[in-house]
Amino acid sequence: MKELRREYDKRVLEEETTGMDPFALFHAWFEEARETEDDANAMSLATVDGRGQPDVRIVLLKDLRADGFVFFTNYDSRKGLDLEANNRAGLCFFWKGQERQVRIQGLARRVPVEESEEYFQSRPLESRYGALASKQSEPVPSRKVLEDRMAELKEQYGDHPPRPDSWGGYVIQPERMEFWQGRPGRLHDRLLYEREGESWRRLRLSP
Repeated sequence: MKELRREYDKRVLEEETTGMDPFALFHAWFEEARETEDDANAMSLATVDGRGQPDVRIVLLKDLRADGFVFFTNYDSRKGLDLEANNRAGLCFFWKGQERQVRIQGLARRVPVEESEEYFQSRPLESRYGALASKQSEPVPSRKVLEDRMAELKEQYGDHPPRPDSWGGYVIQPERMEFWQGRPGRLHDRLLYEREGESWRRLRLSP
């Protein structure tokens, strides 16, 4: 594995072209990533439970708005329980085709129930049933148990499965956003935005 390496040389990241609004920069990078990445909205979500044990997994960004980054999950899942115990979280986007990475640190809070309901009803029918059938992160005896549960629910609800009370969205409200651009010789560009009240300050970090 030691011989696995590559050079990054596609782009540069300069203060003169980034501005002072990290959300605007993220929007620009995200739109470019959509041209080269199959899942540009895939992001790593890092949480820490009440014992201080960190965990990380991939989730999908479903909305970006003025107060942060939105994803949906089961509140009773491992990630949901972690966020209830400790609402500090980290996100990381990696866009290989652009040789870029964005790291975000901030506070998580639940989105309003109405917003969770609206998004749930917009999902494909099978995905809605999947959310209803699964007690996410809990042990299950077999795949057949899940499939039987799914079949029972479909017979019960037809085309209108209800949103489980335990299913909904979180918004991660960023306090820090770091933009990383790969550069030759591992002298990567790193620009960090830190929130200061209603505005942001920008710092260049050593690679």
